[in-house]
Amino acid sequence: MYIPKPFEQQDLEKSIAFMNAYNFAIIVSTQNEIPIATHLPFIVEEKNSEILLLSHISKANPQWNTFIDKEVLVIFSEPHAYISPSLYEHTQNVPTWNYLAVHAYGKIKLAETEEKKMEILLKQMHSFEESYLKQFNSLDKKYVADLMSGIVAFEITVTDLQSKAKLSQNKSHKDRQTIKEHLINSNDSAKSDVGKYM
Repeated sequence: MYIPKPFEQQDLEKSIAFMNAYNFAIIVSTQNEIPIATHLPFIVEEKNSEILLLSHISKANPQWNTFIDKEVLVIFSEPHAYISPSLYEHTQNVPTWNYLAVHAYGKIKLAETEEKKMEILLKQMHSFEESYLKQFNSLDKKYVADLMSGIVAFEITVTDLQSKAKLSQNKSHKDRQTIKEHLINSNDSAKSDVGKYM
C-alpha cells in the first residue's frame, strides 16, 4: 500500500483496534496471476508476539484452493469521507478523501481437523454473538456436521502489517480543526467516524 510519511500508522495497538472494529474484511489471493477476493468476517488475535487472523470460507468457493502454500492479503477498511476544498482556509486546494486502512499479508494454515475447525467457529460465535452459543449447542448433530463439511476454516499468521490513516495530517491546524468538526457533525456515520479518528 502506498503510504506517504504523514499518513503512516505505526502504533500497532491502534492498528489492531481498527482491525477489530472493522473486521468484515476482504481476503485477496491469486490464481494464474489473476486476483481473487472474498468478503469475510475475521477474528484478530495476538499470540506469542504474532498477529493471527481467523475465519472460514465456503468450500463451494473455489478461492480456498488458492490459499495452499501461498501468501494472501487481507484488507481492513471502512470509514472514509470526501473532503471538499471549500473546507480549507485557502482557495488553492483540490478535493481529496480521508480514510483509514490496514493491509495484512500472511500465510494461511487450513484447519486440518474437525476439532480445529470447530475451535475457529466457536471463537467467531463468541466474538460476534456469544448468546447464540446456547442455541448452537442445541442444534441437531447431523445438521451441524453437514454444515461443517461445507466450510474451510483457516488461520493466517501475519508477516507484514501496513497501516494508513489519511486524516489531513498534511494540512494546517486550522484546516484540520474545520474538517474534523465538519465530519463529526455529519449525519453520515462513516464521515462522523472519520472525524472521531481525526
